[in-house]
Amino acid sequence: EKQKHVLNENRMVRQKKKYESGAATAYISRNQAIKKLQLSLADFRRLCILKGIYPHEPRHKKKVGKGSTAPKTYYFLKDINYISHEPIIKKFREFKHFARRLTKAINKKNTEQANRIRANRPKYKLDHIVKERYPSFIDALRDVDDCLSMCFLFATFPRTVATHLDFILLSRRLTVEFMHYVIASRSLRKVFISIKGIYFQAEVMGQTISWVVPHKLGYTHPTEVDYKIMQTFTEFYTTLLGFINYKLYTDFNLHYPPKLEIEGLESAEEGSSEFKEQHEERLQALSQSLLSSRPEDLEEDIEIDEFPAENTDDPDKIEQAKVEADKLKKLQNLFKGLKFYLSREVPRETLVFIIRAFGGEVSWCYSICVGATYTESDETITHQIVDRAEMPNQYLSRYYVQPQWVFDSINARKLLPVEDYFMGAVLPPHLSPFVEEQEGDYIPLERQQQMLEHTGTSDSGVEEGSEEEVEESSEEEEE
Repeated sequence: EKQKHVLNENRMVRQKKKYESGAATAYISRNQAIKKLQLSLADFRRLCILKGIYPHEPRHKKKVGKGSTAPKTYYFLKDINYISHEPIIKKFREFKHFARRLTKAINKKNTEQANRIRANRPKYKLDHIVKERYPSFIDALRDVDDCLSMCFLFATFPRTVATHLDFILLSRRLTVEFMHYVIASRSLRKVFISIKGIYFQAEVMGQTISWVVPHKLGYTHPTEVDYKIMQTFTEFYTTLLGFINYKLYTDFNLHYPPKLEIEGLESAEEGSSEFKEQHEERLQALSQSLLSSRPEDLEEDIEIDEFPAENTDDPDKIEQAKVEADKLKKLQNLFKGLKFYLSREVPRETLVFIIRAFGGEVSWCYSICVGATYTESDETITHQIVDRAEMPNQYLSRYYVQPQWVFDSINARKLLPVEDYFMGAVLPPHLSPFVEEQEGDYIPLERQQQMLEHTGTSDSGVEEGSEEEVEESSEEEEE
């Protein structure tokens, strides 16, 4: 009887109660997480964005809700336990105390105490979070697409209550630095203009990076967007992009922060505020090359393997690698030896970035922006980019083409005929290089032409064959 009693007790212990195992213990609701972390809803959202924690929809919602199917936001319990040890939580609480003290001093009209409290504003860094989320540099490059798109977008925002000026200026500086690296390394591969903006694709250290830049137009900001959440993302992305720019510049033997060979700044002393302002303006113009940190004597002695291959014993792979390397070199030097001049009505920054990324020289009127390298009267200019129906004074030594010629030439990987892009001409369709046609899809005639050229077949052979077939069919009809 004693043994039976002990067995019954063990069975009672082994039996698990309902909702104390499985999915019910793997999730936690948002309200429970806020109570556990002792944070407000705004600080909890901010912390989750910085740490990369997102809500999850449970498969068995009734089990997780302990019999309730009410709509709730759930997180993994292990994620909440992970962020509960984050040092930034302490900074959030310090900032609450700081805001309370500052409000009290302002209400009492104690100006000295309010200024002293503002000077001791709590600050924190996100360096350790970047290192946690991206253990290696390649991991950061793979996730930099959204980072670039958000920073380019935030750099166009005006200063408002929800968008602070510091983040706007920081986003602008970091994006300009990244564009300078793409120009120096000739990493740009594809460009496409759409209604949403201009899409770019670059190849950096073997990783394909795509981002979109909004059009430089004035627009009304939508009111239904939560700009505080966007600023939280930008706060993390600017830290990430700063690390990426530093790593890319140092690996490419460039000074960071970037330095230019600036002319015409002898009047300003180096290190002064005037010199810094002029340097930043010329840096944002994108018209000058960056200084290299490598000595000039060492640049000639270094030899680079041009055609690396995994299997050096296979001659087919080596030949294929040589062909691909030749195509890439031609694409990188697509505009080499050409001099462009931009009219006032065309998007200056986008065209300067694209043309210089493929080896061309570009300038504009000095009254538009600083950094112009030559004037419109220069006889060595080969192409002038215009977006108007006619021009009163034209030079016979250059072509006057519309901006789409630059984009289409890059996507076609060759210089297209300029006759189709003259002033006032009806432009051919601007095809996206990011779209891959599948079987059964409609393919425009221009895309078919590009596909034929890529495969090596010519239209002449097709046309000759079709003419022969027409002649044969007409002879049969006559017989």
